[in-house]
Amino acid sequence: MAAYLCSPAVIHGEHAVTTSHIVAEVSDRHPRAAWAPRIDGIAASTGIESRGWMLPLETAVAPGNGSGLRVLGIEPAQQALAGDGFTQQDVDRVIAALETIPAPQTVQERTAPAWEAVQSYGEHAARGALQTAGLDAADVDCVITSHSTTPALPGLDIALANKLPLRSDVMMLPATQWACIAGTRSLALAADLVAADPDRVVLVVIAEALSTTYQPADDTLESLIVRLLFADTAVAAVVTGRPRAESVLRLDAAWHHTLPGTQDLHRLETRADGTHFVMDRRGPRAVQGTVTAMWEWLRVRYEDEPGSWHPDVLLAHPGGTRVLEYMEQTMPDAWPSGLLDYSRDSYTSGNRGGAAVFDILRRACDAGRLKPGDRAVLYAAAPGLTATALEGEWL
Repeated sequence: MAAYLCSPAVIHGEHAVTTSHIVAEVSDRHPRAAWAPRIDGIAASTGIESRGWMLPLETAVAPGNGSGLRVLGIEPAQQALAGDGFTQQDVDRVIAALETIPAPQTVQERTAPAWEAVQSYGEHAARGALQTAGLDAADVDCVITSHSTTPALPGLDIALANKLPLRSDVMMLPATQWACIAGTRSLALAADLVAADPDRVVLVVIAEALSTTYQPADDTLESLIVRLLFADTAVAAVVTGRPRAESVLRLDAAWHHTLPGTQDLHRLETRADGTHFVMDRRGPRAVQGTVTAMWEWLRVRYEDEPGSWHPDVLLAHPGGTRVLEYMEQTMPDAWPSGLLDYSRDSYTSGNRGGAAVFDILRRACDAGRLKPGDRAVLYAAAPGLTATALEGEWL
C-alpha cells in the first residue's frame, strides 16, 4: 500500500458555543420536556464544556424571514375563522395578530450561510495542508472532499477548484455521504490512488457544519443530545505515493467493514425546517461490533508476532465515549495504556464527524511524543453502520 501522509491542517469553528449556553437556550424553549429536570446531568455526562461552530448559536435559533401564517396561507385561515362565526372585524384582528408570529427557518435559510462557511473553512484548511506539505495548488493531481451536512451541487470539490485554484485536469472525487467515516475512508482511497501512480499528489479536504443539525423545535431526548455533541471543523491533508520530508505517517494497510441491517440506527434526514440527525440508542452497541471485527483484522495481520506487536497510538473516532471505553476494555491486556488519549482529548470539545480523525492526528503530531517506527491505527465508524481502519508507521 505505502502511502505517505503529511500532517493535517485543522480549522476549528471560530464561534465558541458553551454547553451552559445551549442548556439555557433549550431549557427556555422546552421547559416542560420530559428530560427538563435532568438536563444539567445529561449535559455534564457528555464531558463537553464548549465546542466551536462556524456560525454563532444565535444563527441556529433565529426565526425565519417569513410569517408562520403565510406558510399555511392567509386565505384558508380567513375562511376557517369566518366559518366559525367570527365577524369580519374579528377575522382581520386575528389574522393581523397571527401574521406577527415568525415562521421557522426554511432549509434554504439555514443551509445557505452554512454552505458559504463550509466553502471558506475548506479553502483555508486546504491552503494550510498544502503549505504544511511544501506544495502548491498546481501540484495537486486529485482532490477528495466530503461535506455531508451541507448538500450542494456543485459541491466542495468544485468550490476548491475555483478558489485555490486547481489545474483544470485535476481529478475530483466528492464523497458527500461518508459523514463520520470521511477521515479514514478518504485516506484509504487516497492510498489506493497513489499506489496506482506513486507520483500522484492527493489533497483530502473535509468540512462539516454539524451545527446545522441543531433543531430548536425538537423536544426529544435524542435531539437534546445532538445539540450538545456536535462541533464544526474543516480539515485537510496531503497524501503522496513517495515519502517527503514533510511526511509524518506511512499508511500500510486498510480495512473496511459494514454491518448488515443497521442502516436505520443513525441517519441524517432533511425535513421542512432543515437537517435532522436521528440517533438510535442501539447505535453504540452496533458500533462495538465493528471494533471487534477490527481487532480480528489486526490479529490476523500480525498473527506471526502476536506477543510482540501492538499499536503505539490509536486515533479513533467511534462517535462517543461509550465505544472508546469498550475499545479499551477489549484491547489485549499486553497493550500499553493511553492509546486513546488523543481521541479522548479531541472529544472534549465536540464530535467533529468526518473531520475527527484528522483532528486527533493533528493532536498527536503536536504532542511530539511519537517517534519514528511507532505503529499507528486509525479507525472511524459512521451511519450505515460502516467502518474503515488503517494501519501504518510513524515517520
